[in-house]
Parts: sequence; structure tokens; C-alpha cells
Amino acid sequence: MLEFAPQLLQKLGQTVLTRWSNSASIKEVFPIPPRMDIPPLHVVLKDTHATLDPSLATALEFAQQHLALLQQPSGFWEGSVHDNVTITAEYLMTLRFLGLLDQTTAQKAKETILQAQLENGAWNIYRGGPPEHSATVEAYFALKLCGMTSRHKPLERARQKILEQGGIATTRVFTKIHLALFGQYSWDQIPVINPELMLLPKKAPIHIYEFSSWSRAVIIPLLIIFDRKPIHPLPKHQGVSELHLPVSRVRKRDQLKKIIQNRKVDLEQIFHVAQTVLSIYEKIPLKPLRKKALDRAEKWILEHQDPDGNWGGIFPAMANSIVALHLRGYTLDHPILKNGLKVLRSFAQETKTMLRMQSTVSPVWDTGIAAYTLSEAGRRPTDSVLRKSADWLIKLQILNVEGDWKHKARPSRPGGWPFEFENDQYPDIDDSALAILALLPHEHASKPNLKVTHSIDRGIEWLLGMQGSDGGWGAFDRDNNRHILNQIPFADLKSLLDPSTPDVTGHVIEALGAAGYERHSEPIEKAIGFLKKSQEPDGSWYGRWGVAYIYGTGAVLSGLKVARENMKTAYIEKSHTWLSKIQNSDGGWGESCAAYDKGRYVPLGYSTASQTAWALIGLLACPQSSEKSIQKGVRYLLDHQKPDGSWDEPEWTGTGFPRHFYLRYDYYRIYFPLLALARYVRKLHGNQSKTVSASA
Repeated sequence: MLEFAPQLLQKLGQTVLTRWSNSASIKEVFPIPPRMDIPPLHVVLKDTHATLDPSLATALEFAQQHLALLQQPSGFWEGSVHDNVTITAEYLMTLRFLGLLDQTTAQKAKETILQAQLENGAWNIYRGGPPEHSATVEAYFALKLCGMTSRHKPLERARQKILEQGGIATTRVFTKIHLALFGQYSWDQIPVINPELMLLPKKAPIHIYEFSSWSRAVIIPLLIIFDRKPIHPLPKHQGVSELHLPVSRVRKRDQLKKIIQNRKVDLEQIFHVAQTVLSIYEKIPLKPLRKKALDRAEKWILEHQDPDGNWGGIFPAMANSIVALHLRGYTLDHPILKNGLKVLRSFAQETKTMLRMQSTVSPVWDTGIAAYTLSEAGRRPTDSVLRKSADWLIKLQILNVEGDWKHKARPSRPGGWPFEFENDQYPDIDDSALAILALLPHEHASKPNLKVTHSIDRGIEWLLGMQGSDGGWGAFDRDNNRHILNQIPFADLKSLLDPSTPDVTGHVIEALGAAGYERHSEPIEKAIGFLKKSQEPDGSWYGRWGVAYIYGTGAVLSGLKVARENMKTAYIEKSHTWLSKIQNSDGGWGESCAAYDKGRYVPLGYSTASQTAWALIGLLACPQSSEKSIQKGVRYLLDHQKPDGSWDEPEWTGTGFPRHFYLRYDYYRIYFPLLALARYVRKLHGNQSKTVSASA
């Protein structure tokens, strides 16, 4: 057990929001302990001379072979990232605004959008989900840009659904922005966001580093766009005037009077008053700070472009940055814009007849989980597949760039991993935890590997520096939880924050526990405190980045087990009881994306491979779990495995923005079921751990 000097802890607590460049690092405050060696599956089986049920052994072998074959020659895995049609539609809009939309791209993208249309004429944002209004409007507009007319049957059906939902006026803010770029919606009707935001001090209630990393990367380019309010004119037949409905307007001064007269004023009303003031300010010709604010926004965008041309790792940030810089005078053949457009195009998946734009790419995420899973399933670290993946992960680690996280992190050196191939400004805490878990088996594979040890130690140091004041971890930033920001009118998606979440925290304590941190070490103790406070009344945990409560619960229970929590305590018993209770009759588990709308678990009505795996991983972490539930879950995976070793899963089980944007990671259907089966075998044949020598 580690002991910590009270004076150091007190000093650390007093400097939560301060970056120290010359003081002791977090590694010196929380020394990295000796590793706890949890033997891989091949060691467990060899030591126990165990034999497996033939069907289970075959399933493990086939799944391993299939996953190994998907590895790229340089050592990484990268599954497709599927999302809704808005990303492809917005790509078309961006190209058209810049004058770069060619006929071939338009035709291919048109076919992709049409194939996703529902029978009722609308588009949804996840498989089986209800019609989504903003997605339908964006798809409709994109199809018109591709040459379709309002008389085409697909657009006639879509238009009927759009008008039933209130037309353009009832869409989300970002949809209105895309329409405003082409004069199809008034800039004056969009909530104001002023460039002077760049000049606010860090102590202000609203500051750019109080926004989540993804919001920051999207909004700062928008500051330039909002200042210019550009309009790319369209031929009348490509416009969407037919989507407007007459709206009775209440003048802003009447709204302001009503708010003032109301004795009970909430934050949302205050922000509406502020919007009125900001709108008036926008109409004033003289703005003495505007040039300075725009210059700072431009500089920020330039400083945040990675060497390969990427901004923030996500489509909206890249598209907005390109448009913003173009408005600032950068020509399309400027190297900065050329590189940005090239990276943007690299996100597209293209065939002879189709083009689908991905919102992001996930090679580090896929590689970390795939490599960790293969190790858990019995592959030795000396296996060429795992050796190549370890070398690749070490190369991708960010060691020399202090990204935006530095503004609120505790003193630590860079050491995280990106989600994508390159995203130096925004290393991902979740990815870093999985990368560490994937690298740990390589540290003492044959002899001490100092390169691996250094990589793991730097990763741990960075993770410790990112632990929130509440004991948990968010995805990209520390203490990014100023909830007032989600009340501003511009934030209609309520996704401007990146607070600590149970799923990410579960993954981090799993990595720390596997690396040797004891249950009562300060980081683990605080994290468990956070998890106890964030547990739902029914015993589950919320999953921010996976759908939804099954994902969060599986991640937390797995992390608690590896962190050596007492898995027989009442709060954990409540959790695994909940998992058993929601099991489907076929033995699997399935949860709908609608859980985010309801704020609770919502059954999908049938089972999926990844969600069954997450539930099993959670149950297998608890010695008191129902053996019947576990065996039925394992049987579901065995019965539904395909001959090639994979599983089918067309459902969206990943989450971008709860309630608004969901993802289907193609490899979830492969490595998570394999990991669950490997954990089942480990449970059957024991799992004794031992302490190994301290890391260098």
C-alpha cells in the first residue's frame, strides 16, 4: 500500500487549475508501483493442464484467427466507423461552398444518402431509430445539391415529414448554420456566438477552455464564420424554400419584457437576455476588439493543425477550420488548406458507386482493444501480431506535444495516445488506458523491455495528471464540467462538456490496477468514490461512449475487479443482479440508443454481440454472479458466431453525442465477444496474480 504525505496532497489540491512547468510532476507525487502480473490465458491453461469444451475452444481459435487477419501490415487495426447521413450531407455542403463539388462525388454521395432513407421518407440516426428531423433536412438539402428536384419521389416523401415537424425553423443550430451558408436560412435567426469569446479571461464563467475539446475545435472556426456570415448563392431550384413554414414571430423586445416581468428567472432566460444584447452588439458598425479576436481565432486554428493537416480528429472541426481559413483569405491551393482537404477526403469510404463520409477514424482505439483482447485470449507477447501492434502503439504515443489538456491538468508530461492516426492536441484518456493494457504483457515477455516500460510509465503519469477533482476521468480534459455552458442557446445539443464518466473511469482503473496500483492507493480510492456516487439507483452505471448502461456497467465492474475492489460488497452485488435481471430470453443482452432519451436502460428487444459481451465481462468480474446467466450468455455468443469467427452486428452500439449522434464501430462485433469468452475461460480455470519487479 502506498502512503502519501498530507502536505503534498494539500498542495496538489490547492493547485488543481494551475499548470506548473517547473514543479514536481505527478509521477513524483504518486510514484508508479511494481507491476501486478496477471498471467495471460495461455499461461493459465498451461499451469492448470486444463481442457476446454470443444465448442468453446473452437470459438476462441476462430475468433482469434479472424481478428488477427484484420491487422494491417504496419501493426494496427482500423474498423469502419458508421454514423448517420448528416456527415456525408455536410461534406457535400462543404465542397459546394468551396466550389469543389464534382459530379462524380455528388453522384456517389447521393446514392449513399438515398439508400439510408426510411420508407416513411425520413432519415434516422441509428438503426431502427425513429425519424430524426435535422438529419432529414440535411439529407434533403444535400440531395438537391446533387441535382435532384423537389418533384422526385424520395424528396416528396421527405418534404412531407419535414413540414410535419415544423420545417427548417425547428432544426438544430448546426443544421441552420449549414443552410445559412447558402442563404437558405437567415444568419440573424441563429443564436449569436461572438468572436470576442477568444478574449475572455480564464476566470470568466465562459471561456474557450471550459468547452469540451470537440466543441472548442468546432466553435472557434465558427467565430470567424459568424463574423463574416457568408452566403454562397444557389440557383433557385437547388434551394429549400419549400421547407419553410410561416411562423408567428414575437418581437425580441416583447420577449425581453416578459422575462424581466417574470420573478423566477433561470439560467436559460438569462442567456436569452444575453442573446438579445449580443444581437444588438452585432449590428453596431464599430467593434474595437473584433479584429484582435479574429486574429486570435485564426492563430488558434493554425496552431491546432497537426502536421498531416488534421484538426481535432473529427469531421466538423476539420470542415469548419477549412471554411474559416478560406474566409480569412487562404486560397484553396494553400498548403494548409490542401492538407486539410486531403485528410478530410481520407475519412471517406468510396467504391465505384458509393461515397460515405466517416465522422472520424478509430485506429488507436481498435488497436488497443484488439491487441489486449488477443493477449487475454492466449496469444503470447512474442507472437508477431502482438509484437507489431505494440511497436505501432509506441510510435503513436504523444510524448512531445503539450495539447489543450495542459490548461487544467495536474503537473504531468505528455504521454497519452490519440484516437486517430494523429491528433497531438487531443490525446484520448480512454484510448490511453487501453493502450497501456495492450502493452503491459510485453514488458516482461522474455527480458525487461525498457522501451515498453518507458511508454507505459509515461502513459500512467499522464493519466494520473488527468484525474478529475471528483475522482473520475473524462475523455479529453480534466474537470470539464461547467454545466452553465449547456444552457446557452447555441448549445441545443447539450454536448459542450466533457465531465468524468463511469465508463472511462472504469477503463482507467483497470489499466492502473493491472499496472500495480493497489485498491487503497490514492488514485484508485478516489476513483472508486466517484463510481459509488455515480451509480444509478438500479445498480447500473451510465455509459457515455457506448450504448449505454450495459456498456458503462461492464466497464466499471471489469475495472473494479482488476483494481482489487472487494467484489462481494453490496453496491457491486446490486450491479451484477441488475445485469442478470435484464438478460434476454435467448441468453444475450441488447439495449436501445433510446436509453439516452429516457435517462435509463431501454431494452432493444433482441440481443447484440457487443452488448452481450459487455454484460458478460461485467458478470465475470463478480464471483457472486449467476452462473446460469453467464452460461446462457456464453451460449448465445457460441450459437451466433459466424463460420469465419466473427459475429454479425448491424446495430449502433457506440455513442458520439447522447440523444443526437451514434456510431457503429465495425470491430466491436469481433473483439468484445472474443474478450468475453477469454474472460469466461479465465474464470473457469482460476486467475492468480503475482508481483513482479518494479518498473524502471
